[in-house]
Amino acid sequence: MTDIRILVGSVYGGALMTARAIKQALDADGYSALVLENPVLDDITSDAAPLLVCTSTTGQGDIPGNLLPFYVDLREQLPQQPGRPFGIIVLGDSSYGDTFCGAGELMEEALYETAARKVGETLCIDALDTQEPENEALPWVRKWVSMLSI
Repeated sequence: MTDIRILVGSVYGGALMTARAIKQALDADGYSALVLENPVLDDITSDAAPLLVCTSTTGQGDIPGNLLPFYVDLREQLPQQPGRPFGIIVLGDSSYGDTFCGAGELMEEALYETAARKVGETLCIDALDTQEPENEALPWVRKWVSMLSI
């Protein structure tokens, strides 16, 4: 069965809990999902599994500390991932204005630079609108996996 790698960026645990709920749902649907809480480049260069970024946004649209080393390495080394499918779920707070869900935008740009292929639209989950981000993420993920050509 197809492996899906979930790259997590989390500060207070919301994105991690969402990623774990996604893994549980995907596993139940017959996929094999792997949650990577502290991803490294080797996690994506060692295979061609679809990538799902599930991250919160910190400060002024920044990437959380546990995902930042991966992001920096990705931008500096640019390991080519031609056509590799990816999706983005980003948690944020719309009261931050222009930097709302900025971490998702940064990850998307970095993955595009590796020639990866985005599948579907980014899911932006606003902390002002929902207390349980997994309730928005699970229907989105099921639609996302249906669009993968795997």
